[in-house]
Amino acid sequence: MRASFRLGRIAGVPVGVNWSVLVIFVLIAWALSASLFPASYPGHSPVAYFAAGLAAAVVFFVGLLAHEVAHAVVAKRNGIEVEGITLWLFGGVAELKGEAKDPGAELRIAGVGPLVSLVLGVFFAAIAVAVAAAGGHGLLLGALAWLAGINVLLAIFNVLPAAPLDGGRLLRAAVWKFTGDRTKASVVAARAGWVLGVVLIGLGLWRFLTGAGFGGLWLALIGWFLLGAAGQEERAARMGDALRGIRVGDVMTPQPQTASGDLTVADFVDHYLFAYRHSALPLTVDGRPVGLVTLARVRGIAADRRASTTLAEVSCRADELVLARPDEQLTDLLPRLNECTDGRALVVIDDQLVGIVSPSDISRAVQRGSLRQQTPAGR
Repeated sequence: MRASFRLGRIAGVPVGVNWSVLVIFVLIAWALSASLFPASYPGHSPVAYFAAGLAAAVVFFVGLLAHEVAHAVVAKRNGIEVEGITLWLFGGVAELKGEAKDPGAELRIAGVGPLVSLVLGVFFAAIAVAVAAAGGHGLLLGALAWLAGINVLLAIFNVLPAAPLDGGRLLRAAVWKFTGDRTKASVVAARAGWVLGVVLIGLGLWRFLTGAGFGGLWLALIGWFLLGAAGQEERAARMGDALRGIRVGDVMTPQPQTASGDLTVADFVDHYLFAYRHSALPLTVDGRPVGLVTLARVRGIAADRRASTTLAEVSCRADELVLARPDEQLTDLLPRLNECTDGRALVVIDDQLVGIVSPSDISRAVQRGSLRQQTPAGR
């Protein structure tokens, strides 16, 4: 999930927000200020309801951010690099560069998020009790009670034993510890996520048909997301198993052909296109990669603009390149490669280009890795 804009860094980790957050933020603020708070605490002005709903929605998303920051901090303490944190439509995600090394690390990384949400729920509940004991009432008490309830509910939902929820990670850690097989544990957690997704879709549709309205559709939408994410996790687990132990240098195409960013698209198409064997072309300056051009990007330039457009202008920018080292595990590269628009990684040593990894390279590696795992019958 890509961030639409960055908020900064927390604990050294880049934090971003996807535009889809605005959808759920507006829905929460509107539901609180236009429905829940007026019905539960009548007698206030529309401005007061709006302010209370807006404040509660902001604090809720700060709690979501704390949940993901906790994942990131514990992951870093367990030797896993963190690419960043992104808040989006279904909450948040901490983008980890790699996997837990053992079940214990998996347990700690997964468990800390729901624990933070639970602590926040108890914290807001304690403040609500204190405010009520002091004679407080009205919107302040209502906002605190809602924040307490929603954070406890978030913690409970996240510990459901189904991937990609934190509870799925906890289930994976337990199965991994019991069986010693990380791939089997990942498949078990993913299939549990698939089952939960089906249940939520069915429950959501039933609630919608029986008059629950938008709430039922939202539940079904969450189930649909879980269904897709669980299937993707199972495929990733099986692919990771086939690629385990394979390095980037084992599959890369070494010393790829390169070009200068000053070359025009017209010159490239007219004089160089058929001389290049691959559909992606790194742009370099003194051996250092500064961009990447694919045939799809070139094809998008109109014929009358090719003579005035350089390859640098249509290439993937330097800060968008996916870079890897030859000795890096291929399984650690895959998550970054999947997020790259062009689907390629450039392999470098001391900032000098030495190879390129394409989807076809990954496909061949998966096929060969699968053959390596097969054993003759009866052995």
